Amino acid sequence: MGARCSKLSGCWWESQFKPTDLESSDLENGNKNDQDSLPGFSEFTFEQLRVATSGFSVDNIVSEHGEKAPNVVYKGKLSNDRFIAVKRFNKSAWPDSRQFLEEARSVGHLRNERLANLIGCCCEGDERLLVAEFMPNETLAKHLFHWETQPMKWAMRLRVALYLAEALDYCSGKGRALYHDLNAYRVLFDQDGNPRLSCFGLMKNSRDGKSYSTNLAFTPPEYMRTGKVTPESVVYSFGTLLLDLLSGKHIPPSHALDLIRGKNFLMLMDSCLEGHFSNDDGTELVRLASRCLQYEARERPNAKSLVTALTSLQKETEVPSHELMGIAHGTASLTEPLSLTPFGEACSRMDLTAIHEILEKVGYKDDEGVANELSFQMWTNQMQETLNSKKHGDTAFRAKEFATAIDCYTQFIDGGTMVSPTVFARRCLSYLMNDMPQEALGDAMQAQVISPEWSTAFYLQAAALFSLGMDTDAQETLKDGTTLEAKKNSKS
Repeated sequence: MGARCSKLSGCWWESQFKPTDLESSDLENGNKNDQDSLPGFSEFTFEQLRVATSGFSVDNIVSEHGEKAPNVVYKGKLSNDRFIAVKRFNKSAWPDSRQFLEEARSVGHLRNERLANLIGCCCEGDERLLVAEFMPNETLAKHLFHWETQPMKWAMRLRVALYLAEALDYCSGKGRALYHDLNAYRVLFDQDGNPRLSCFGLMKNSRDGKSYSTNLAFTPPEYMRTGKVTPESVVYSFGTLLLDLLSGKHIPPSHALDLIRGKNFLMLMDSCLEGHFSNDDGTELVRLASRCLQYEARERPNAKSLVTALTSLQKETEVPSHELMGIAHGTASLTEPLSLTPFGEACSRMDLTAIHEILEKVGYKDDEGVANELSFQMWTNQMQETLNSKKHGDTAFRAKEFATAIDCYTQFIDGGTMVSPTVFARRCLSYLMNDMPQEALGDAMQAQVISPEWSTAFYLQAAALFSLGMDTDAQETLKDGTTLEAKKNSKS
């Protein structure tokens, strides 16, 4: 695909923050890399966070319910271009500033690769804000319930379940076994496509800590009776997440248990998974979910036993998460969105009409300087026929008669007397217009072979890759095209 853009290097957070009074022992956990790449817990000023979020702009809101969320979460960027997630509580959530700081510092002691870790807070006047690592690849709810390019694979669903169980087990071992309102919106995906549990759920969301979902169909039975969250309540909520992973939908536990008791568990399974898992694996995960959803809290497994059970079910363990998820990889995804030219934008949207207009407008000017390989027959009738094929192809291309354009350009190319990257580009788009993405990709790559620094060839490769569902490769190729075009423009 050509040379890739270099990735950002160095520790992700480096020494950006002024450390507070946390001792090194406070950061002790099972993953040294997290200690190296994350700062200690810090206290930010309100002004720092206001600037980071562009004045708490509505454009930066990433909360599930947007501005209507009781406590709004914003994407922010600090002065050294590092991204953060900022949760701003409503005025009545934490009237006691001392309680808020104690709670935030306690959660801020945690450091684990399975968490979207808390790295700071702000407590000024009535303002109460939390600052966490920003996770660029959205929520489990998005990838399970509202996917666009591909459903989540079985192996990835099993990995999500295991990583969440490991997160809960870690928190439990650190004395933070209570997690408030565990659901698919609390599970976030990092730059590597790995699922992480949001640290925000480890904080109380109100003065009394009662923060379960208002959807009573998903609330643990004991919470309905006592109004209290227990470690067993968290396991119940984990069971509802297992149902989400199995079904690709948010199914009330009572309905799911009825299906399980009637031995109709296959009716639970996401139809997108058909043929991609064994009955034994499906049965085992259903059994584990039903154990988590037991009415009596004491009959549910604990987090450690969940880790053990889920470890034995893992598949494709050697495949990175970003590949299983089909998402872009690396710290580049944490930078600002790629600034695309009109051509790049058209390819990213798969706007074939706009691509056609651009190719038609540019014409053949990008063929200048390409060495034409003319045979000794260049002045013969064969040469004239070849040039006529190109002429007829251009006429058909302009008239949007793409099937005819393919035939004519193919005659020109097969003539072998002249090499034109633009002809390959035009036939590439004609193939896309006729729903032939594999052939289109071949032409775009051939255009790149002829003109290795031609951004159009990369852009069209991206369009073909998007059409083939290879979004990760498409995004990388789009970056290559953008880089080449910027390089060319800087010289002109």
